[in-house]
Amino acid sequence: MAPPPPPPPMCLPFTSSKKVKRRLSWSTSDRRPDSYSEQATHSYVDEKSRGELSRNQSYSSRSTGSTLKGGGNTGRSSSRTSLTFNSDSEKYDNFSDTEKEFDLSKSKLARSNTFLGTSSSPGLSREGTKKSTSSSNHKWGYGWTLGRKRSDTGPAGSSGANLTREMSQRSYATPVTTPPGENPPGLRRSDTKSSSASKDSKASRTSSKSSKSSVLPVPAPRPRRLSPHDSSDTLIGSTYERKVNEPTQESLRRMDSTVLLSELRKLMDKESLDYYLIPHDDAHMSEYVAERDQRLKFISGFSGSAGTAIVTRSNAYLFVDSRYWLQAREQVDNNWTIVELGRPGQVTDWVEWLLARIKSSKIGLDARMLSHEKATIINTKLNAKASKLAYPPQNLVDLVWKDHGQPPKSKDEIYIQGVEFAGQEARDKLRGLRKYLSSHAPDVPSYSRSPATPSQQHTGILISNLPAIAWTLNLRGCDIPYNPLFHSYLFISLDRSYLFIDSEKVNKQVSSYLRSLDVTVRDYGDIWTFLRRREWGEGKVILSPNTSYAISLMLTHFRYTVEPSYIEKTMAIKNDVEIAGLKRAYLRDGVSFVRFLAWLDEKMSQGYEISEWEAGFRLTEFRRKNKNFIGIAYQNISATGANAALPHYSPKKGGDAILSRDVPYLNDSGGQYRDGTCDTTRTVHFGRPTSAQCEAYTRVLQGHIAIDSAIFPLGTSGYQLDVLARKALWKDGMNYHHGTGHGFGSFLTVHEGPHGFSSSIPLKPGHVITNEPGYYEEGEWGIRIESALFVKEVHTKNSSSSTSTETWLGFERFTCVPIQTRMIKEGMLTKEEKNWVKTHNRSVYDKVAPIIKKEEDWRALKWLKRETEREIGIAKPVLGGVDIDWG
Repeated sequence: MAPPPPPPPMCLPFTSSKKVKRRLSWSTSDRRPDSYSEQATHSYVDEKSRGELSRNQSYSSRSTGSTLKGGGNTGRSSSRTSLTFNSDSEKYDNFSDTEKEFDLSKSKLARSNTFLGTSSSPGLSREGTKKSTSSSNHKWGYGWTLGRKRSDTGPAGSSGANLTREMSQRSYATPVTTPPGENPPGLRRSDTKSSSASKDSKASRTSSKSSKSSVLPVPAPRPRRLSPHDSSDTLIGSTYERKVNEPTQESLRRMDSTVLLSELRKLMDKESLDYYLIPHDDAHMSEYVAERDQRLKFISGFSGSAGTAIVTRSNAYLFVDSRYWLQAREQVDNNWTIVELGRPGQVTDWVEWLLARIKSSKIGLDARMLSHEKATIINTKLNAKASKLAYPPQNLVDLVWKDHGQPPKSKDEIYIQGVEFAGQEARDKLRGLRKYLSSHAPDVPSYSRSPATPSQQHTGILISNLPAIAWTLNLRGCDIPYNPLFHSYLFISLDRSYLFIDSEKVNKQVSSYLRSLDVTVRDYGDIWTFLRRREWGEGKVILSPNTSYAISLMLTHFRYTVEPSYIEKTMAIKNDVEIAGLKRAYLRDGVSFVRFLAWLDEKMSQGYEISEWEAGFRLTEFRRKNKNFIGIAYQNISATGANAALPHYSPKKGGDAILSRDVPYLNDSGGQYRDGTCDTTRTVHFGRPTSAQCEAYTRVLQGHIAIDSAIFPLGTSGYQLDVLARKALWKDGMNYHHGTGHGFGSFLTVHEGPHGFSSSIPLKPGHVITNEPGYYEEGEWGIRIESALFVKEVHTKNSSSSTSTETWLGFERFTCVPIQTRMIKEGMLTKEEKNWVKTHNRSVYDKVAPIIKKEEDWRALKWLKRETEREIGIAKPVLGGVDIDWG
């Protein structure tokens, strides 16, 4: 990679003599007994025992409200309306309702002399200044200090592969939340009216003691910094807790799997198995799985969201695709051989690898963790190898895991997704399913001339797909990370319905609701007794191809018919209420994204060092204050330099890279809201991009525009449109090796089918889909632009003609985040493409600006106005050799 160009002459923050902004931090003299921290995150202190906060101006952004379980009071957002991201010195009328916070003591807020390293009293201290000024109109807030300034810490991170330290992905635990209908007591603060400017540190300490407002009690001492770029010492409240409790790269060091593999092989010997298969999937073929179901991670140490392990009597193999090659190398030990699927010279699937090696072999697996479709393909090919699948009565990994502390099952209660969000009553959905079932033709052999017998009639539908169950019954849960789902099975016959679920998850309200739908609740494990005894009576059961193979085995092939899921096709077409909800959710999410980019742009221009993890964390905190926010929709993809060239890279605290002004920064993330699931990607540059970066960005943008503005006849599939996103890239011999876009749910999963730009399913009005072309320069940088769209009917020039009989479709955008124009090469765009960029950015301003104005976030408003009005690209040098950066 060629050396980056020198920074523009006007890039003054790196040499600014302006004093470093003050930081609010925990004093190192704070010491609390260990027992204090044990109860820290589990209780509130009495309101009277809390101190109140008094502090001077803070250069920071703000923390936000709590992550709510879906069963919580979604109306809480109203209590957050006074919390604004005005600038680095902000006003807070009071704290937001937060997650259960640490217990507060009576230690006091004091001012420390940072030049002497002393403090007048133990507790919270101010650092980095000789003087302090305060007045009644000074604003304050959570300290969002931003790592360290580059001028204090050396040169900024370099571009390319040197930016990469270590990489791993993680699984987020379910956050501590407030019980439904219960608002946690907020922290109080009094008006700071009497604090005056101090002339020296002694006067400052005196002023602090004599303030009219009481002081903030201090929690247990913060943990030692695990990264030189960590800024957790500047956070308080639930934000502080979330940040310091985040696992670091060091805590996820490579595990030793020797003992676990030895125990597993002993169990394999007892079952006379030559191979044992360990997929990432759970019994419902979920993309994300609960902590208890992370068997692949337990046995190998690999925490990615896709992969398969095969253990033999002497070796262990891990199969991962290109998204996880690097992560697998970092996480698994020398007991494992990594098979990098898709790499030249390697196989493309673990089935291909297995078939090339087996002969008269016995392959063991848990039949619940393999889909019917996959198992059928394997069985067909195994016969030619004189081999067979074997199904031990218990999962062998679970037998090993139970002696090493396997996590318990989730017992979180499920809750109702109201019709105000769903747009259709569950009773109507059940009625539609029964209509589909009754109209389904009996399974009569083509050669038979006899009328259908009762055993050939279709009398039931068994649903094992968790999003389909949640959608059908208008219920949501908390069993799966990032997804509001719950473990269950649903059986629907012509006159009865059964929900198989752990009874602890069904409270009185939900139980009454299910009775009103004539749905009988049975224990989760009863599904096997129900199937074995054929309790629905005579007739066949309809299954989807992705149903667990164990269910197929239990029913035998005489009692089921496999067909594409009717529910999944139906739920993919959003109704008017769901479309309206998604519009609201994407607007709120877009406001948060704009605030984040404004914050990040300011800090980068001031020379602060921001890590990838820190950037992703900040965006989540901006989202956390939004109405109806439940959590994030998937792991934050926050990447710079070489990491951005990995499409599914997710940073880990303490093992991530520092954002650079020399390479693009890519953020792919989204929030889960009661009224919609969001997925947005933007790539931005904080310096002067290279010609190669600009050309790649422009080609990606052209593909993005081509999909967004496409007009096509009814019956066209996403697969047929996919070439539009790649055409501009292909002209320059460029490409990307992931899908162009996928469907997504209405407060369900971020990946939803069956349609998409890789699917031959025709697009229909009401389908929602992402538009995300990209380009990745391996080892250097990556670019992706993603917006969410919905399909609708459009009027063309001739569509109103009396001779026109065709229906024409197009897209409308949900996403409300501007496109950065800094990396666009204007000369590469057509007139229509330039107008698209200007129209898009102007539309974003019109939608987002009123909300930001109302909340008085002047920093974000200034940034938004600049980004949506700026010229395309960076101006060429003018007379005198001065470069003008439109930013």
